[in-house]
Amino acid sequence: MLSKLPHITKSDLFEILSSRFREEKKLSQIPNPALLHDADKAAKRIADAIKNGQKITLVGDYDVDGVSSTAIIVDFFRQIPYPLEAIIPNRFHDGYGLNPSVLERISDDCELIITVDNGITAIEAGKICKERGIDLIITDHHTPSQTLPEAYAIVDPKLKECNYPFKEICGAEVAWLLLALLKRELALKIDMREFLDILAIAIIADIMPLVDINRSLVKEGLRLISTSKRPASVIIRDFLNKSNITSEDIAFQIAPRINSAGRLEDASIALEFFTAPDTATAYKQFELLGQLNELRKETEAQTTKEAIEAVCQEDSIIVVAGEDWHEGVVGIAASRLVDKFERPAIVLSINETGAKGSARSIGNVSIYELIKENEHLLTKFGGHKMAAGLGLEHADIDAFRIAINESAKKLAKEDFLPLDELTGILETDEIDHELLELLERFEPYGEANTRPTFLLHEAEVVSIRLMGADKSHSRIEVRQYPHQRKTVELIAFRRVFEMPENRKITCSYSVTKNEFNGRVSPQLLIKKIY
Repeated sequence: MLSKLPHITKSDLFEILSSRFREEKKLSQIPNPALLHDADKAAKRIADAIKNGQKITLVGDYDVDGVSSTAIIVDFFRQIPYPLEAIIPNRFHDGYGLNPSVLERISDDCELIITVDNGITAIEAGKICKERGIDLIITDHHTPSQTLPEAYAIVDPKLKECNYPFKEICGAEVAWLLLALLKRELALKIDMREFLDILAIAIIADIMPLVDINRSLVKEGLRLISTSKRPASVIIRDFLNKSNITSEDIAFQIAPRINSAGRLEDASIALEFFTAPDTATAYKQFELLGQLNELRKETEAQTTKEAIEAVCQEDSIIVVAGEDWHEGVVGIAASRLVDKFERPAIVLSINETGAKGSARSIGNVSIYELIKENEHLLTKFGGHKMAAGLGLEHADIDAFRIAINESAKKLAKEDFLPLDELTGILETDEIDHELLELLERFEPYGEANTRPTFLLHEAEVVSIRLMGADKSHSRIEVRQYPHQRKTVELIAFRRVFEMPENRKITCSYSVTKNEFNGRVSPQLLIKKIY
């Protein structure tokens, strides 16, 4: 089947990529934020609070999208200027989003609470706000359940009654659009484009489809990172040290660092990085994020190793649990299991109060629907088709594993096939600077605009070298056809590749730009070895 893939040239590739985008949206074509349900009402209430000197508290979330949303609003309020208390719940002490535990941290003189990237499931917190006489404005982008929290306004594109034409926006985008209305309400002169550097990071990290307005915002945001005077952006571009920052640079090098704060310690470290007043402060916070990210990698590797050993091979939905697994890395461990076993995976961390964990899916399997079908065994859950979070009693873990696998029996086998689209077989002679320029024209790549993936079929392995301090990455020299003199190098990160008996390799790979010491060259990154 792999060998039947079409052989393509650069000109074929241009046609394939061009067909993905019938039209490019300009920033001026972003739909009116007032089309978001309750957004006008919310903007007017925030404007009234500012005019009347009322205390406002912002409640964010500990992932990249939540921290970015919080940072954008904090920066906006600084420019008004108006005092704002910003709280990002701690994953370990507070749990997720606006909840009774977080409300205990909010003083009695608070008159308005705004949530970003959370709140759509905050039923109990909504009741407490009402009892305390606090107006609650929820801004979120997650799928609502049938029961909505009591709130002054709920701004969420996924609400049935919301008429915003493009629904696939992240929490930071919802917050940014609301601020555009607030700017209008208060007749401010703030330029909304100056937040696009942080907004682009949120869109990429939250795996939003890079089409429609998301594509335009990310393109502009990546450009802004290269020129912005924001201390955080100065540090990011110095760290990446590239003339052209891509969405993949953000996804693989920046987002994990931002995420590591909330995963292992406290997301306020990442918020302080984004909102740093000078480069010295931003650099200090970025160094701390780097250290936390290294610790995250070590913790995640150990958890993944133990999780692999606990997998029941017969199950079509993997459910594993461990007592000393760090709950900040179970989501990444679940992703690693999906990659290894090509099945949805749920990884749970057990503590004295029960089990809490993350789910990741594959192909066309909606892990959210499977979990929802078995919610009678859970204490809480939430998420979407490809990823979810859940909690349950320790005693119910095995019953849940059996039940969710029973639910999965009704799914077709095809639903479990990974949606890895191979673009075709590209002659290695076609891999040159012209190809890099062609690929660059269609950036940013990401969800719904994946970087083209090519196939090498039974290529001859000429040599293998291991790289990295711990020799955990492979540099593989191959020849596509026996008659060729030219060889190419493939890089397999986090994989020790040993010489096969037949000295052949069949793998998929992508082509990226490698910049080193001022020299630009194509770099071939292995995605999957068949």
